[in-house]
Amino acid sequence: MKSSIKQIEYTEDTETLAKLAKALGHPTRIAILKHLENQSCCYTGDLVDVFPLAQSTVSQHLKELKNAGLIQGELKPPKIKYCINQENWKMAKTLFQQFFD
Repeated sequence: MKSSIKQIEYTEDTETLAKLAKALGHPTRIAILKHLENQSCCYTGDLVDVFPLAQSTVSQHLKELKNAGLIQGELKPPKIKYCINQENWKMAKTLFQQFFD
């Protein structure tokens, strides 16, 4: 007997939107993005000063945002400077707007 389960195919935009939504699925990540949106860039240590979290926790949230492409990091030994990836930020706004329309 053959299974009648249908395969669902997703568009690239759908997969990207899901990846972005997952990255935005934690209140700290949203707060980090709001903070970065008001700064040109900042270092991990600056964010540790702003948020009452351990440096390792802030770094994990930054990693998730970076993996989703919402922020970018530039190595400035011994620190990493983070800022919003403007191109991907604009794309994310467009995808969410299309989704909610």
